[in-house]
Amino acid sequence: MQRTRRVVAVGTVVVASALLVPGAVASAGADDPGGGHGQETTTLEFDVEFSPFTLVDLGEPGLSAGDVIVFDDVLLQDGEQVGDMAGSCVVIDATPLANCTGAVRSGEEDTITFAFLNAPPPEKVFAITGGSGTYRTAHGDGLLVEFGDDTGTLTLDVVSG
Repeated sequence: MQRTRRVVAVGTVVVASALLVPGAVASAGADDPGGGHGQETTTLEFDVEFSPFTLVDLGEPGLSAGDVIVFDDVLLQDGEQVGDMAGSCVVIDATPLANCTGAVRSGEEDTITFAFLNAPPPEKVFAITGGSGTYRTAHGDGLLVEFGDDTGTLTLDVVSG
């Protein structure tokens, strides 16, 4: 169960970091991956503190297909909270494999949405599927790395334009 919590928490953190800090990034550049269509990629990097593991046990007792894992993780830069990431994962099987969706929140208007398959190992690759406010045209991908002590890092490559 602790491994499942970490996986879900990591996914949540990844999304949250993309939404929270449009200007405070480790690096930003105009890579224009859109082949001259005015798109710009910004890389956002965060430290993550995962929320406690919360399982809504809907299937057979214990972690099983149909259960739901919920999370609300904290995103940090230089030790300061810059946002949060919340979402849920539907458990597919107890390996643990889960289908996760969520949103990163920054202020009242800026969000980024994401989706990923959550399973071991501790590195999770996810898709940025949209957003609002500053991130209304967002897409891209990210990497969440879990350290095994309820912390990790999140790197988001946010494409906009």
